[in-house]
Amino acid sequence: MQLLKFALSAVLMGGLLATTACSKNDQEPTDSNEITATMPVSGEASTLTERNAQQRFIKNLQANFDKAGLIAKIINVKSTEIPNWFWVTLEGFPAVLASSDGKYIFQGDMIRLGESAIHNVSEDLQAGDNKAEFAKLKKEDLIVYPAKGNTKHVIYVFTDASCPYCHKLHEHMDEFNSKGIEVRYIAWPRGEQFFPTMQSIWCSEDRKSAFNAAIAGLPVVANECQNPVMAQYQLGTKIGVNGTPAIYGEDGRYLAGYIEPDALLQRLNEKR
Repeated sequence: MQLLKFALSAVLMGGLLATTACSKNDQEPTDSNEITATMPVSGEASTLTERNAQQRFIKNLQANFDKAGLIAKIINVKSTEIPNWFWVTLEGFPAVLASSDGKYIFQGDMIRLGESAIHNVSEDLQAGDNKAEFAKLKKEDLIVYPAKGNTKHVIYVFTDASCPYCHKLHEHMDEFNSKGIEVRYIAWPRGEQFFPTMQSIWCSEDRKSAFNAAIAGLPVVANECQNPVMAQYQLGTKIGVNGTPAIYGEDGRYLAGYIEPDALLQRLNEKR
């Protein structure tokens, strides 16, 4: 039971935090095979039998969550290439794989064998969810550093002004941009004590200057405003972020924690 609750905690990731990121506790479009838990399924999604089976699955899984005392609301369900397993998106928690009888859940790397290279099925499913979430973000709610010249790549970076590895990454900003990489910062304060600074940055008229001041150790003071910091933090938690920086491609795939420009560009080009 304790393991199950831990698997659904808001800060869980499939593996240990890499040493190229500051941990949370370091004080330094809908597919045709997807259905929602709250809407009737269209006749185009699957056969009537399949739809009924998926609806029963949602009912059973939600009932099992409730019996276990797990406050986890099912948002939608997607069939997978893994027989009798569904990809389940939850409100406020990272997605999970769940058995069709609703009795078992799994969170981590599900690997497909049988080819010349192993294939991470879970990564594909999570990347699809992430891509959809990133597409919803408004650029005016982010701190955006445009590419110089042609934009070859766009990356999303969950960042915290108090994080030393975020400082190191920020030092390379001009080089990232010169290589055609547009960087979009998403606020992800690693603890409650870091929220005020990040909110002040996002409420500043010049967010870039405020961010620069914060990483230089200077106080950032701004009038309170409606800001997206909490929503962005919740987004990071939902997709499995537990440290900063956390870099994602526009396709939703996780790329790295701290990484130097040449290495990042190589990874981005490989994923094309």
